[in-house]
Amino acid sequence: MTNQVGTEWPTIVLIVVCYAAWGLALWWLPLTFGIVSGGVAIALHASLQHEVIHGHPFQRQWLNDLLIWPPLMLTVPYPRFKATHLAHHHDEVITDPYDDPESNFLDGGTWDRLPRWARMVLAINNTVLGRVTLGPLIGTVAFLLSEWRMPDAAVVRGWLWHVPAVAAVVGVVVLSPMPVWAYLIAAYIGMAILKVRTYLEHQAHERASGRSVIVEKGGILGFLFLNNNLHVVHHMHPRVPWFALPALYAKRKDHYLRRNGGYFYASYGEVFRRYFLRAKDPVAHPLWRR
Repeated sequence: MTNQVGTEWPTIVLIVVCYAAWGLALWWLPLTFGIVSGGVAIALHASLQHEVIHGHPFQRQWLNDLLIWPPLMLTVPYPRFKATHLAHHHDEVITDPYDDPESNFLDGGTWDRLPRWARMVLAINNTVLGRVTLGPLIGTVAFLLSEWRMPDAAVVRGWLWHVPAVAAVVGVVVLSPMPVWAYLIAAYIGMAILKVRTYLEHQAHERASGRSVIVEKGGILGFLFLNNNLHVVHHMHPRVPWFALPALYAKRKDHYLRRNGGYFYASYGEVFRRYFLRAKDPVAHPLWRR
């Protein structure tokens, strides 16, 4: 699959719409609607950051980065998101508790050493309800701890870059009619929406090709995730733009389902029905060899 050619106008237009929606939430909408719509805009912005990381919409990466640098979610420096996500795209390490920065699994030995209360919280976090309520907090704490444990120059540079970037976002919020506390709720909502996508986009599997999911009918969530519900297609063709993924999947559906071993859900509705109060996976990696 070749890289994209030329300027990808759907992505450019969506970036403009996303910032407009964010501004509308801050400046014009009644507070409750502003919080909810702000959370939706923040989730979409994170998906657009993901799109930019993979080389869209322009051929020049510095220009792509310039379009999407504001950390609307506040907690994750864009350079660190970029570095960790590209590391995640080494498919052979997907779900690895140590080498995959986006893994939701723990080493079994680590799991065994956790206090009972921590294991209970993490077990709840492995239900959909837990993931969208506790998940943003747990994920943020885990990310910050992992960053603290890596005194690497690139990590330090990423956080130094983050200070003025997040200050700019907070400055806009302070100048807007939306209170800072309300914006923090909106940011949490944005993270909660994204947790639906990451809940089961990867599974433990002996083959790397069998670890990425297909959620066929993404609906409004699929749009907010920029078609990353078709996740195995994205992993096989990470340079294909978001708006081209559905046609690519439809054209070779059987191929992708053979590739991922039939790791498939018809919709996010099915995911919610099956796992809203029941964990899909254990916290300890079931295939990890200590």
